[in-house]
Amino acid sequence: MSERLTLRALLRRVEDLEAEKRVRACINRYMALCDDLREGFDLEPLMALFTPDAVWEGRGRYAATFGRLEGAAAIRAMFAKYTVPPAHFRLNAHFLTSEEIAVDGDAATGRWLMLQTSTFASGDSQLSAARLDVRFRRDEGEWRMAHFQTERLFSRKVDQPWDAAADLPVPK
Repeated sequence: MSERLTLRALLRRVEDLEAEKRVRACINRYMALCDDLREGFDLEPLMALFTPDAVWEGRGRYAATFGRLEGAAAIRAMFAKYTVPPAHFRLNAHFLTSEEIAVDGDAATGRWLMLQTSTFASGDSQLSAARLDVRFRRDEGEWRMAHFQTERLFSRKVDQPWDAAADLPVPK
């Protein structure tokens, strides 16, 4: 193999690693913003993570819960429901694991297992897990979500809110 081809191959690998990093940053920013959904939440930073023609959909048991939303306006309308008084969540925390990212030029796919701990405005708390399959596309130089799919694996009500009033015990 010639030196020129080797350098080209190395450059491609570096570009793919940079793309993976940007895809990971996109999904992590999405989760952080979803954790912060509250009354009056500015949806612009969240919507900037989607392509204009994006699809957001629930699969399996989440198909009836969320349905299939096509286009930025439909996705925005869904998220807006979480931000009107009273805000849907008192506490929301998403955790991602089992990451798989594959890059192919200006497209990428990602797959994660997501754990979500939530306390709702009602005071009820829940633990949920879902499989996420997400297609990304480089759009105007930025990696954005083009097709977000979530499939519920399990969901369970918990007896007490996630955030207890007691301070964390520490050794004296």
